[in-house]
Amino acid sequence: MKTKITEMFGIQHPIIQGGMHYVGYAELAAAVSNAGGLGIITGLTQRTAADLANEIAKCKKLTDKPFGVNLTFLPVVDAPDYPGYIKAIIEGGVKIVETAGRSPEKYMPELKAAGIKIIHKCTSVRHALKAEKIGCDAVSVDGFECGGHPGEDDIPNMILLPRAFQDLKIPFVASGGIGTASQFVAALAMGAEGINMGTRFVATKEAPVHQNVKDAIVKASELDTRLVMRGLRNTERVLNNSTVEKLMVIEAEKGKDVTFEDVAPYVAGVYGKVMKNGELEAGAWSCGMVAGLINDIPTCKELIDRLMTEAEDIIKNRLNKML
Repeated sequence: MKTKITEMFGIQHPIIQGGMHYVGYAELAAAVSNAGGLGIITGLTQRTAADLANEIAKCKKLTDKPFGVNLTFLPVVDAPDYPGYIKAIIEGGVKIVETAGRSPEKYMPELKAAGIKIIHKCTSVRHALKAEKIGCDAVSVDGFECGGHPGEDDIPNMILLPRAFQDLKIPFVASGGIGTASQFVAALAMGAEGINMGTRFVATKEAPVHQNVKDAIVKASELDTRLVMRGLRNTERVLNNSTVEKLMVIEAEKGKDVTFEDVAPYVAGVYGKVMKNGELEAGAWSCGMVAGLINDIPTCKELIDRLMTEAEDIIKNRLNKML
């Protein structure tokens, strides 16, 4: 399948593995890229710029296909060493960067000068238009169904994607709640040039997370995610567990007076415990509503091949027969 995204990034299939904390390591990124998609290393999961440089080098040993690095720009006082991470990306020869969080405008000149293509993750059309304006090559339009941070507008992909198609001139991929071929085809019909999947790639054999995490995703239904930190306007969609239920009680009791200090014990520093050690009740961890559509744990190649085969069948047979 040829789209503007496959041509822009030099990949076989328009399927991107989104950057995920404590998930986007070289092993997964390489597996996705080797399967014809675009694998992504999560930059800030690496503690230092030197660690990121090593992870990039490791990925290059595992694949000769294009892969990218995710950089999430956080609204914090003590910011990560973004110049160092960018230097590691440039010197590592990476030509694709997925940005998220705050605007990457400050770092665009350096990235562009290095010949890097930038795809920015957005949860609204207005943010996507800003990304287009500052020179991003593409955007990942992230619907309300997504795991992690869906923004504060609560717009699902059936509305968000057609709206993006109306206004954007640069290509975009559909992100959030996607894990099946029918959703892939629907995204293309609504104007997307590909898809970005997070939770679906966590439930693969190569994902370097504890088996408990993968099993929990397979077991979950579409009703098993919760939205936390709404009162802080830092909404996060997470998989429900006993700790999340405690957190939601606190948020309900505190109401508009809730502070980050109130929720910190339930959301801060938990990902290592969950993803590495399989301690599912250690805190709130991101998961998309697509968990309700995930019923197995394939290899990345099996997953991508299946998506492409089924998507082509839907387009050529089911849809074509309706004409």
